[in-house]
Amino acid sequence: MSIKKKDKKVALVTGASGFTGFYLCQALKKKGYSIKALVRTTSNIKKLEKLNIELVEGDLAAPLSLMGKLKNVDLVFHIAALYRQEGVAKEMFFKVNLEGTRALLEESLSAGVKRFIHCSTVGVQGEIKNPPAKESAPYNPGDHYQESKVEGEKLALHYFKEKKLDVVVVRPLGIYGPGDTRFLKLFKYIYNGKFRMIGKGNVLYHLTFVEDLVRGIILAGENPNASGQAYAIGGKEYVKLNQLVEIIALILNKPVPQKHLPLWPVQLAAFCCEKICRPLGIEPPLYPRRLDFFTKDRAFDISKAQKELGYNPEISLKEGLTRTAEWYLKEGRLENK
Repeated sequence: MSIKKKDKKVALVTGASGFTGFYLCQALKKKGYSIKALVRTTSNIKKLEKLNIELVEGDLAAPLSLMGKLKNVDLVFHIAALYRQEGVAKEMFFKVNLEGTRALLEESLSAGVKRFIHCSTVGVQGEIKNPPAKESAPYNPGDHYQESKVEGEKLALHYFKEKKLDVVVVRPLGIYGPGDTRFLKLFKYIYNGKFRMIGKGNVLYHLTFVEDLVRGIILAGENPNASGQAYAIGGKEYVKLNQLVEIIALILNKPVPQKHLPLWPVQLAAFCCEKICRPLGIEPPLYPRRLDFFTKDRAFDISKAQKELGYNPEISLKEGLTRTAEWYLKEGRLENK
């Protein structure tokens, strides 16, 4: 149901020019929110300009740039983060994902923001030992990005407990959909017949179609009983990696990849490659973390969000993957270049 004009709420979205942030802005506008999109001077704002929403300049890495930007804002949807990438110092992850979050929380307190929705990640729980994991499973970060997100989440919940700022934490699972490029390599390798499974492919993988995710995020912003809670937001189903690859191959009308590489030689090569390249200041072409996709279970229990938020993912895995594949094909992203 859309918001009536006289009750129109103002939402500020960080990371608005990114994949999830843009979809969130679209959904919020459709529901009748007045939107302020926080963008950096270097952000690509072409799609946001078409939404005809207010663009506000600010940078999480420069806290002073956030001052005064939350005036008259009812809800803050904090989506922005420095995502996992190589060649970035540990300090930068904490500067953006922790200290940038701290500055935004302080501004929210000063401005009288009614609710702060903090977008964390299921990655704060690291490798899942007994899938599917509930939100109560312990923190177990496995890299600098996940460590910084743990501290950012803890800080947001601290502001709820100690400073009485209304905070809700959402933890998205494997976000994908038209416009996403993180899973492009997987689709492309399957399309071109180059995909090789490393290991047996029996690890579990749990994806979330981006439109379902933003519905869950908005529910976390609107449900009055969500205060102080953390919610895993994911798709209806999780599958083994072998199954995921098979589904994508069938959607693309390509042969299902059958070739497997043994895990331990690849792990050894990744370890040696990193040990040799890092001291020389060279970005290693293969390193242990790149193998996480093939070795770590990623499956989560979304029943808390279903029960408490009324969250109900609408897009099946097959439909979501089909829509994503169609976008890749339309954009010519799967051809060899």
